[in-house]
Amino acid sequence: MSTLTARFFEQAARYGDKTCFASRDADGWTEISWTTASQRVHSAMIGLRRAGIEPGDRVMILAENCPEWAIYDLAVMGIGALVVPAYVTHTTTDLSHIFNLVTPKALIASSQELTDRAMSAGLDASSLTHVWSRTPDDLISPLTKNITLLPWTDLLDNDTTQGEELHPAAISDTCCLIFTSGTSGLAKAAKLSHRSIGANVDAAVAILNRFNFGENDRFLSFLPLAHAYEHTAGLHMPISLGSEIWFCESPEKLQQYLPEVRPTVATAVPRLYDLLYGRINGQLKNASPIKQWMFNETLSLGKKRIAKKSLSLGESLLDRVLDQLVRKKVRARFGGRIRYFISGGAALNPVVGEFFTALGVGIIQGYGQTEASPLISVNRPDCIKLDSVGRTFDGVDIKLADDGELLVRGDLIMNGYWEDPKATAGTIIDGWLHTGDLASIDSDQFIRIIGRKKDLIVTSGGENIAPSKIESMLSSEPEIEQAVVFGDGKPWLGAVLIPTEETKLAPNCAALLSSAVQKVNEQLNQSERVRKYVTQEIICSTDNGLLTPTQKVKRDAVLSRNETEIQALY
Repeated sequence: MSTLTARFFEQAARYGDKTCFASRDADGWTEISWTTASQRVHSAMIGLRRAGIEPGDRVMILAENCPEWAIYDLAVMGIGALVVPAYVTHTTTDLSHIFNLVTPKALIASSQELTDRAMSAGLDASSLTHVWSRTPDDLISPLTKNITLLPWTDLLDNDTTQGEELHPAAISDTCCLIFTSGTSGLAKAAKLSHRSIGANVDAAVAILNRFNFGENDRFLSFLPLAHAYEHTAGLHMPISLGSEIWFCESPEKLQQYLPEVRPTVATAVPRLYDLLYGRINGQLKNASPIKQWMFNETLSLGKKRIAKKSLSLGESLLDRVLDQLVRKKVRARFGGRIRYFISGGAALNPVVGEFFTALGVGIIQGYGQTEASPLISVNRPDCIKLDSVGRTFDGVDIKLADDGELLVRGDLIMNGYWEDPKATAGTIIDGWLHTGDLASIDSDQFIRIIGRKKDLIVTSGGENIAPSKIESMLSSEPEIEQAVVFGDGKPWLGAVLIPTEETKLAPNCAALLSSAVQKVNEQLNQSERVRKYVTQEIICSTDNGLLTPTQKVKRDAVLSRNETEIQALY
């Protein structure tokens, strides 16, 4: 097994002038070949070493998704230093936590605003010696008295012909510190190695190669690269496949970029599908009767095919017609060439997965967590159970603890948490990663995630209920943007509902929400049903601290915000 940087250089030698990375500016898309990208990675490695960055030093990358992010990631890891990815949505408080915990020696930032925010957060960080920034204006920052400030192009202009000794990393070395989601408390820094990420990549590539994924595929990278999922599945996996990576600097640009990029593959979190599911169903309500009939027939026939039921001759002919009239238009919303979306980060609502699959948009659902680099299991394109997160990758062992918690073992496991031996010892026990997720495993070894162990609601009647399933179902309704279910120690469940903007503006908002809750309740057993709810006007976002950078609602923060109203329900 090679280090991640060595893998990249091997692929660059193989693919040469073919497109490796692409990004967009005001003038349009710029493509970078494998050869050019390789030269820039090598130059950046030299520049970092000349600046005094040593093996084991930490280098923070604070930037939107772009080719430079990938180049500097590969360069830092290539000289044995540790990449510390940070989200551009991080607040000063978030960044201060990172600075205090990992004491980075250098910062690579993409703008004046991000540089100043990071510098404000790290004013007391005596470890910081160098800042490289995309914009020359950063050179006049008043917060950098004892720090060398340089444009980040400085790292790309070094002579790569001198053959300098760069002391490459070993595969067992920690290569990046990726922070956990921090849904309940301060985020921890997981120490991922070349071996752990490489094991993820090798196992995923072995599967994808069977289905002809490779140099002809185009990935659209729009989830933050600071996320373990995108860092592995959206960057290093396509590198090992020899695929193109086109960068979208923010999820907000996704709708604009999809028809321009026309990707064949994209990674996404379930929240994206929930939102699209709600929007499509909302638009369908206002469509003409004939369009509603065509859409519903398309769904019905698609679901029959998913269930492997035979279609009659008439149904087969109708299905072909509807494929052109309905499914083609749906696929066009995603650029028209999409082969598969790879879903991860949380469990996908099976109803939503079936919906898009029936409409001709393939979704490969996987499962993982940061501590596992992060991929643990995946549904194969030729063997999918939509209500599961698939089977484990080769080389991964799983078992259930007595309480139903999923335990995982293999080369994919992190080297521990940075500067936190107590948390490490509580998470990795006898070589087994304790995921904190409750799960079931069927006779075919397909894994079904029930919910987070720490989020489990135990009602006063003794019912054990995982809120994540109910929250996903509620937020899939077109009237509801987000939902948080509560009821621990109470006789019944309640929910905090955040309506969509359209619902909030509707004169019958209360009736719409009530109808949506009733619809969901009809699909649940008695103990899982939401009896009462409170409404939160503001949508959870990273700006207000109610949403993690990985698009997960901070349950505790939402419940705390609505504590008075919740108590009044009981």
